[in-house]
Amino acid sequence: MVSRKSNARAVNLPKAKKKVRTLSRQNLSLAWSTIRGRKGGFAAVLIAVAVGSAVITACGVLLETGAGSGVPAERYHDAAVVVGAYQAMPVEGDTDLRLSERVRLPADTVAKVAAVKGVKSAVGDVSVRTTVLKGNFVLDGPSVYGHGWSASVLAPFTLRSGTQPRSANDVVLNTDLAKRAGVAEGGTVTLVIGSTPASYRVSGVAEPAVSLDRQSAVFFTDDQAARLHGEPGKIDAVGVLAANGADAGDLANRIKKAVPGMVTYTGDDRSDVETLDVGQMRSFVIEVASAFGATMILLVIIVVAGTLALSVQQRRRELALLRAVGATPRQVLRMIGGEAVLVGGIGAVLGAIPGVLLAILLHAVFTAAGVLPSGFSLVITPLPVLFALLTCVLAARLGGWLAARRAAKVSAVEALGDVAVEPKKLGWFRLSLGLLLVPAGLAVAIVLPIVLPGESAIDGAAGSALILVIAVALLGPRLFGGVATLLGRHPGGVTRFLAIANSRARARRLSAATTPLIMGVTMASAQLFSGTTLAATAHDQAADGVIADHVVTSDSAGISPDLAGALRGVPGVRTVGPVARTSVILTWPDGDSIQYRVSTAQGVDPAAVPDTMYLDVLRGDLSGLTGSTVALSRLVAGTVGVDVGGSVDVHLGDGTVEKAKVVAVYENGLGFGDVTLPHDVVVAHTTDHLDQWLLVHSDRGVNLSAALKAYPTVRVRDAAAVTAAPTDDTGDGAISLVLNAVLLGYLAIAVVNTLVMATISRVREFALLRLVGTRTSQVQSMMRQETGIIVICAVVVGTIAALPSLIGMSYAIRHSVFPSVPPLIYIGIVIVAAVIAWPAVMLPTRLALRPPAVEAIARPE
Repeated sequence: MVSRKSNARAVNLPKAKKKVRTLSRQNLSLAWSTIRGRKGGFAAVLIAVAVGSAVITACGVLLETGAGSGVPAERYHDAAVVVGAYQAMPVEGDTDLRLSERVRLPADTVAKVAAVKGVKSAVGDVSVRTTVLKGNFVLDGPSVYGHGWSASVLAPFTLRSGTQPRSANDVVLNTDLAKRAGVAEGGTVTLVIGSTPASYRVSGVAEPAVSLDRQSAVFFTDDQAARLHGEPGKIDAVGVLAANGADAGDLANRIKKAVPGMVTYTGDDRSDVETLDVGQMRSFVIEVASAFGATMILLVIIVVAGTLALSVQQRRRELALLRAVGATPRQVLRMIGGEAVLVGGIGAVLGAIPGVLLAILLHAVFTAAGVLPSGFSLVITPLPVLFALLTCVLAARLGGWLAARRAAKVSAVEALGDVAVEPKKLGWFRLSLGLLLVPAGLAVAIVLPIVLPGESAIDGAAGSALILVIAVALLGPRLFGGVATLLGRHPGGVTRFLAIANSRARARRLSAATTPLIMGVTMASAQLFSGTTLAATAHDQAADGVIADHVVTSDSAGISPDLAGALRGVPGVRTVGPVARTSVILTWPDGDSIQYRVSTAQGVDPAAVPDTMYLDVLRGDLSGLTGSTVALSRLVAGTVGVDVGGSVDVHLGDGTVEKAKVVAVYENGLGFGDVTLPHDVVVAHTTDHLDQWLLVHSDRGVNLSAALKAYPTVRVRDAAAVTAAPTDDTGDGAISLVLNAVLLGYLAIAVVNTLVMATISRVREFALLRLVGTRTSQVQSMMRQETGIIVICAVVVGTIAALPSLIGMSYAIRHSVFPSVPPLIYIGIVIVAAVIAWPAVMLPTRLALRPPAVEAIARPE
């Protein structure tokens, strides 16, 4: 039966010969009348677009926040301008890469800056990482940095009691630190620089102009601070106090011209110089928001297109009538295109405010997880909303065009004859493309890890899951019908027979509703199990690779390098291997361009490696790791395209470039770092010049604790204390988990959306079943059976789609075709899929069965 509204729309269609644009007033008016007449059918599309718009808006807000926000300066609060070195490596055509270690300035920069017009005074500042002891324990709280007293004017700090430091044994503490340490003016405080403790007299307590939330301050005399800094002739930054009336922006420009090669910071950017983690966090947020936003845009396009396709399939009777009364294919396309644009636009607007709220929530989560510092303000402008609006409208327009193509192409006679039963055959283009994508996805997952070197194999394997998901979306009816046929081979009751028959006859609609669930299972499996495989491999490499008898760790910033020499003198100690950690950037030519890769690096003593660390050297010899040399993991060597005897440019943590000769290639890069350098090279180019661990090989029964009694922040532990190196380019684990939860949450909403839409449209079908004698309980049982088929299909097909990616990645990482799949996590994915699908089908079924069968069957579609 066709409603009068459908007839009215058919009569009012524009004439075939008149050229009418999709976004013309007449066509949009017609589309709006259709939407008003079928509110329920378009509600699902509206929800899909609105939720997608919210997530894209949130990503845009976070991206703008990373690019344009910051935290208020604390120690440099009164400095109009802060001058520092450029803390990044320039990258042509891309975002400059943030350096992990402090890039320092020549000490004579202070005099050059002081000579600039408008500068009242210029103060050189150094930061010395310090640990405060309270009793025999490290004082909790924010990191403590030591400075020269002359830099106290940059906040400024005001003495509340006592005097400024006048001798090498005097210090001034900020008020909060003094309170937490339980000391006052005239008292004694124990400070640890590196690993060596020393007692200082508290000559005074000073209060900053603003509270110190991210750091605590200890002030030495300028000479003592320079000595502890350990970088003769170098400073960390220059704080500039402006003359009366001088504008900070104009002053910064004059300083840049007068002192070339320096970077000037004003406003919230000054905090980037105070503590390096602020700038690093900003860079991390930009990378995460960009990558996650791009993924979400692709998902929104797929989900919205699938939802629109389901909506158009449910209107086949109406569209058939339009074709029968003279509507041309172009008119049908334009009508559906107008509907898609209107619904997409409304949904995008409705998702804007929830998107901003989601950004605020993610900002709070990032701050709680420590990825963003406290005080890092959120930047909210119209740009993310406009971008989300444009993206969602385009996604809806594309989805509407794809969904309407078949409905617009069939002839009027075929259309009327085709409404009762779904066509059994897929279009040749859809079928061909889907069949081609299957071997393509398998080849990418299996062949590339065997053929390609380095990380290209991992990236290729990871991309196969998306290729296979697209193939599943194209071949969905065939796959769903095949699963239903297999399940139908087992005998069952009447309701089982009806469920199987319905699943096979309605394969198109049910597969369109099931595709988001398949995508959820595939992406959850690929994301979670790739992470578990990486983590398990890294853990195994680190656990099996530490062959030392003892591991010396620190409760403070690190271990003084001279402590290794002290331990070598302990009777029974055979080898002491210091390990320093940093991050480096590798660059290498690739045709006309330069490629780069950020890598975790370690500095080791090659003479100590055989007795303390097993890197599983594949080629070369680590004994040659001296001077300008480097050893690379198998994955990075393959990525860079070098082998033993070749060379690669290594940008050390502070930006210093070494053209290093490759002396060895090893396997255990995930456990220890993909780049191994000489120990003295790494320590010389880190901010604090400290070691991460000392690996000790000794005779049985040697007691190191007695030898380390004078170092209260140092501990002796077993090999399990060595943690795996941070996985390169994966970001913070907690944040990755949160963003994956958002992504899977969107897919869960899409699953519920489409399943409810597909179920609620079957009111007349349920009524007909009841009229021919089927009991309500039997209809409900039939739907429970169908839900089971949907869940089984989603789990089976989703798992199969994810497996090639996981197998290929596992082989590329550790030469094993068995990824790490924790059974409980997989069971959790299956349970979540069932929990999402079950109420999404059964609750609409109950609603559809409420009206009497006679009334229900008389209702229009």
